[in-house]
Amino acid sequence: MTDYILEMHNITKRFPGVVALNDVSFKVKRGEIHALVGENGAGKSTLMKILNGVYQADEGKIVLNGKHTIIRNTTEAKAHGIGLVFQDLNLVNTLSVAENLYINRLAKRHGRIAWKTIFREAQDFIDSLGFNFLATEKIEHLSAAQKQLVEIAKVLALENELIVMDEPTSSLTTTESEILFNIIKNLKQKGVSIIYISHKLEEVFSLSDTTTIIRDGEVIDSGPTKTFSRDQIVEKMVGRSVTTEFPRKACESGELVLKVDNITRKGLVEDISFELHKGEILGFAGLIGSGRTEVAEAIFGAESYDSGVINIRGKKVAIHSTHQAKQEGIGLLTEDRKETGLVLAYNLIWNISITNIDKIKKKYFISEKKEAQLANELSKELNIKTPSLKQYAINLSGGNQQKVVFAKWLFSDVDILILDEPTRGIDVGAKYEIYLLMNRLAEQGKSIILISSELPEVIGMSDRLIVLSGGKKMGELNREEATPEAVMSLAVSN
Repeated sequence: MTDYILEMHNITKRFPGVVALNDVSFKVKRGEIHALVGENGAGKSTLMKILNGVYQADEGKIVLNGKHTIIRNTTEAKAHGIGLVFQDLNLVNTLSVAENLYINRLAKRHGRIAWKTIFREAQDFIDSLGFNFLATEKIEHLSAAQKQLVEIAKVLALENELIVMDEPTSSLTTTESEILFNIIKNLKQKGVSIIYISHKLEEVFSLSDTTTIIRDGEVIDSGPTKTFSRDQIVEKMVGRSVTTEFPRKACESGELVLKVDNITRKGLVEDISFELHKGEILGFAGLIGSGRTEVAEAIFGAESYDSGVINIRGKKVAIHSTHQAKQEGIGLLTEDRKETGLVLAYNLIWNISITNIDKIKKKYFISEKKEAQLANELSKELNIKTPSLKQYAINLSGGNQQKVVFAKWLFSDVDILILDEPTRGIDVGAKYEIYLLMNRLAEQGKSIILISSELPEVIGMSDRLIVLSGGKKMGELNREEATPEAVMSLAVSN
């Protein structure tokens, strides 16, 4: 039997106006963890969708277990022992965890679905993985991290020989990620092969045996992971050297623009107070569940708060809606751009202009000419890569989608911008562009609240840092004090 469970030879895939993959060859050994890295839009997901039968290659062939194999759809991929953990969740929100795990293969007894057996077996399986939720819980009631774990469990339950994991830790805490890493290592010991796609290079170096780097639809390099340095991988991914990962420029704090006193949302956050100055990037750090997003939602009017005082530019305001927050010059880039940041089925012009229709109104009508002009100016300023502004948002890479969300808020002329996980699920090159954009906005006098689960990011890009735990403020650190050890000590102190 061949040493390789998978061989993809000379794969080429064309879409209208673009060659997504050009003569790509990719091999995975039995029982190895093979990292597949590259910028958003490099071709990683397209290659894996061909493997999973979502797309058909225009040229090239797939060899599984030494045999030439044609995979026409996802059902055939599953029949060949291929599992895919999607980056975009593929769950039915109105069904339970157990139903999602065993969908299309629910156990029956005497012609009826054996619900007790299904829920018991599902719970046993979830517990064996170390996940902390109930099999009877509906997906819609789970957190983003728990939904990601269900997506992972769905694939693991099928006992596949080859598993593709596409950004599996994008929504997970450090603790949950460690649980997943142990699962992956155990699967490797059992001879299961893992294709691991991640923008988190520390995970690539920690887990993988082999790394393949793709750029612009072509394989740039492939070899044992230990033979690459981090800088080499980044340079091969983006086609240039990135000398500083977090290019934050220190700046003098300006006037006080936002003062929050004792904001409380019962059961979520308690007596949170802080100040934000003009031109400042204020970081919010803490583990998932610490209350960071809940504070942001209160300030933006997305969720009501029970008590506390908000002052904007010295004026006390009671924010009860997102519309009111926007009128006060506050914008929120939400942690899930696809669910709450963009309307994926609409074009970029509409997505950019939707937050400030008054800006493009001429009496009672929208000036489409002015709308397109302003959207085009922002697109160029933010370097949004798209063949046309009439392109639908769903067709853009993650990094370009995130730039469209930034453009939306710049179109609204907000002065206070809350960024909740602004670089989640985007590649190293796109992250760097987002960091440079944050610097430019701060230099222009915008004030930024940065919420991030990536500790190096929130430390590297913040002028000051607020650390939350269990819904409480545990401390405040300046740039010099904000070491990883200091931040984590406060984050776990409640």
